[in-house]
Amino acid sequence: MSAQQHILAIDLGTSGPKVALFTTDGSRLGWTFEPTPLTLLPDGGAEQNPADWWRAITTAAQRVMAETAIASESVVGVACTAQWSGTVAVNANGEPLMNAIIWMDSRGAPYVKQISGGRITIEGYGVRKLPYWLRLTGGIPGQSGKDSIAHILFIKHRHPEIYRQTYKFLEPKDYLNLKLTGNFAASFDSIALHWVTDNRDLTKVDYDDRLLAMATIEREKLPDLRRAVDVLGHVTPQAAAELGITPAAQVVLGTPDVHSAALGSGAVRDLQAHLYIGTSSWITCHVPFKKTDLLHNMASLPSAIPERYLIANEQETAGACLNFLKDNILFHPDELSAETDHENVYQVFDEIAARAPAGSGGIIFTPWLYGERTPVEDHAVRGGFHNVSLNTTREHFIRAVFEGVALNARWLLMYVEKFARREFRSINMIGGGAKSDIWCQIHADVLGRTVRQVADPILANVRGVAMLASVGLGYGSFESLAKKVSIARTYEPNFDHLELYDEQFAVFREIYKRNRPIYARLNKKKG
Repeated sequence: MSAQQHILAIDLGTSGPKVALFTTDGSRLGWTFEPTPLTLLPDGGAEQNPADWWRAITTAAQRVMAETAIASESVVGVACTAQWSGTVAVNANGEPLMNAIIWMDSRGAPYVKQISGGRITIEGYGVRKLPYWLRLTGGIPGQSGKDSIAHILFIKHRHPEIYRQTYKFLEPKDYLNLKLTGNFAASFDSIALHWVTDNRDLTKVDYDDRLLAMATIEREKLPDLRRAVDVLGHVTPQAAAELGITPAAQVVLGTPDVHSAALGSGAVRDLQAHLYIGTSSWITCHVPFKKTDLLHNMASLPSAIPERYLIANEQETAGACLNFLKDNILFHPDELSAETDHENVYQVFDEIAARAPAGSGGIIFTPWLYGERTPVEDHAVRGGFHNVSLNTTREHFIRAVFEGVALNARWLLMYVEKFARREFRSINMIGGGAKSDIWCQIHADVLGRTVRQVADPILANVRGVAMLASVGLGYGSFESLAKKVSIARTYEPNFDHLELYDEQFAVFREIYKRNRPIYARLNKKKG
């Protein structure tokens, strides 16, 4: 087939979608971004309007088609990746019945406890239910209330009229596929956080009647399941017109963001790790086994690559901490804010953090601004600056945010390596945070590992889902397409800082341990 055939790749992030065009052999022609709003509610709610998603995607798609000036008929495939652990309730016509509940939302926590508890419990889970859940799914509904099943239970209990009207509950990626094709479906990987599928045999992942009964969810309200590489159908004429392509293009099922990032990082082989720093963060690798670490909320779940597992873990806020520093503290729009353009503020943050001393003058920042998922599952924990003195400067605060995110990544890495039963000598780094040279170096120093900065790190997800589409349409293999992923720069640990960061890491964990009861007391009503 001609190399002039193209894939339209869509990555729906929390802040908005990136849309890119790739050749079927993995070369990128162009990309663009369109922002979407986020609604945070005082009771732990986090929502977005699906209409905003589609408006942004079609706007971005038309723009990238115009900028690259390729023929619309050359687009042979479309594939989506999106924020994981979200829920869109739609009627039989595919119309959303309410805002989408996204991965940050914790309002379903009380209802998860109702379905997963028991008279005798282990880590809060009923001893009669826990073994069955773990054996079939590899995990169990998180008590933080941020899994997809928790969102559905929240709707069932708090919005029963919407629950009754719902034809299907869809993950964000699967909702986009519905908009593209008119077909209701989910992939083996996207459905995992509903915790109602038996994935012991990755060739035939399917719903389990007992798990559905335990979750109190009717099977008919969930979509049929297929592999991430399967073709779902052709783009509808209406969707094609809105995107600027033709109805001849085929839609590959696609995958959630954690999975597409693994592909786009180039780390497609078993036990080859990558670190993602975006709004949230995760350390992930493919593994050749099924396993669960209940204490640290990690499990190997179905990957986008057929018949492969992926370690699933995530910390809630990473790059979001820099956004918080910028928007809520340094440049909050009030009478103290300067009338200046802060478009390049992250570059300035890099420069300031680079000239501040390692260890930030003794300040430790804890990045738990919206609760935490792994390596501890705690929706009540909150962030803060610790050990501030009269000698503390803005430089110290800024670098402390960079280091605090890295310290949390080290905490996560410790358990990921234990899970994988090996130490990672090098880690591919992707996401917006990987654009920062100083943040890459700080991660290398704090983790004590070689960090490989992937080129075009913010495009890992669209690159990954484009790879997936090319494989699904028969244009290549994951291994051959991964060779197209290049490394911009390699960062080795500065072992002069080893003792300093070892001490800060020990204190970092101690801060959580000692303050956990206080966080629970202060935030027990806030979700």
